[in-house]
Amino acid sequence: MVSPNGEFEEKNSQSINIELPEAVAEGTYANLFLVSHSGSEFVLDCARILPGPPKGKVQARIVMTPAHAKSLAAILQENISRYERNFGPIAPFGNMGGPGVPPQDEF
Repeated sequence: MVSPNGEFEEKNSQSINIELPEAVAEGTYANLFLVSHSGSEFVLDCARILPGPPKGKVQARIVMTPAHAKSLAAILQENISRYERNFGPIAPFGNMGGPGVPPQDEF
């Protein structure tokens, strides 16, 4: 979990000071995620696709071990559950619409 002072706190009470450079702090929007893997790593390509020609661009590539990929999946699920407790259920893809979201019948 990231605390307001920028430290990453693990459940075993250890903390790691994580620097967030100004150029990275703004964030990068992505609405398409491509996942591939080998026996030793997972690759997550974060891309952006906008209305118009069906062409996207990878904004970031994250390479991680299988154990880190499993931890990422767990922490995402935990945070989705928290979000839904606070703000209500997240609509399935086909009900959201918006840029880069294909109609439900295209899946």
